Amino acid sequence: MRRPRGIRVVAAASAALVPVTLGLTGCAATPDPGTVTVLNSATDAAEHGANQKFFDRCAEPLGLKVEQISVPADTVASKALRMASSDSLTDILELDGSELPQFAETGGLRPLDEVGLDTGGFSDSATSLGSYDGTQYAVARSVNSLALLYNKDLLRAADLEPPTTWAELRQTAKKLTSGDTYGMAFSASPNADGVYQFLPFFWSGGGDEARLDNGKGEAALTLWKQLLGDGSVSKSVVNWNQQDVNDQFVAGRAAMMINGPWQVPVLSAQDKVDWAVATIPVPEAGQDAIAPIGGTVMAVPKSDDSGREKNAGKILTCLNSERNQLAWGESVNNVPTKASAATSYAEKYPRLAPFVDLVATARSRTAEVGTRWPVVNDALAGAFQSVLTGGAGPEQALRNAQRQASAGEK
Repeated sequence: MRRPRGIRVVAAASAALVPVTLGLTGCAATPDPGTVTVLNSATDAAEHGANQKFFDRCAEPLGLKVEQISVPADTVASKALRMASSDSLTDILELDGSELPQFAETGGLRPLDEVGLDTGGFSDSATSLGSYDGTQYAVARSVNSLALLYNKDLLRAADLEPPTTWAELRQTAKKLTSGDTYGMAFSASPNADGVYQFLPFFWSGGGDEARLDNGKGEAALTLWKQLLGDGSVSKSVVNWNQQDVNDQFVAGRAAMMINGPWQVPVLSAQDKVDWAVATIPVPEAGQDAIAPIGGTVMAVPKSDDSGREKNAGKILTCLNSERNQLAWGESVNNVPTKASAATSYAEKYPRLAPFVDLVATARSRTAEVGTRWPVVNDALAGAFQSVLTGGAGPEQALRNAQRQASAGEK
């Protein structure tokens, strides 16, 4: 199954201006009253089939059917806007969590409590991912984040433990760098992949996406620059996406990497690298790592048919039962968003438990800046690219980034 959304740039069609107010009617002119329609990005046959299995499990006891309309992930937003303009938007809209503010701001999404979904029992980070301006409009049945993955054999041979602080990370990466193997790998590509991987360092160091030049984000840029200067990471990180990073790790050319649970199927299918997962190192011992939370969320567009909205709410309620969340999390290697299901997931898959811990302290990228996130994303990408390629120092890079983000607001 492909990498979960949550780590890509918001589609241009929805990023800056939303020309259509969603939800004058939420369905087609002559909808089948017994069918709940869903717009999502499950174009992969296996993912589409897995989704349908869960939809059917929830719909059949209610005497309903669920029909998926699946389009490429980077076109969901623009497709939804076109459907809204023709009064044919689906009953459920599944989109990337970072795109939710663009739609919630229009007033066209129904608050989940109004369609009968009990929003209690979800993790705070997951609630944040599905919320806008204090109201929960969407729900994620599973989420992803990032962790430190390491080659157990290489660390054992060097008599090293997984690093827990930035100082330890730098020392450990140096010691593990030898021959064709770098001690560390991460994505610093000038897009959402790179930004997603930079955020755990930026946030854990005190960086603020609402004020990039607050004087605290420079530490994360300095760390990345030091790792590159030490020769502990390849200069190619400025071009690598997260899949490239995993390829380097599996090939034995990186002893440690930052990556997400979507890589687990590939890692589990190979036998060259004996791997394990640890939390992301933090500036000082005892701190909690603050990583981004990613994944898709499901929302109910407003319509003039309350019955269809209620049916959509019933489907969402069923999908987010502890049993179904746990089963779905297992199928996509993501962390369930209900606390009880997440605990069961960690107990059943102790190897992946660090992801559960990290999700508990993770943050939504849009929680603080809302619809400004696409502009902030681009500004942050420009900052670390400039530092890693020698174009500017950390302080100047973040001053430039703040100017770019401020200009993008206008």
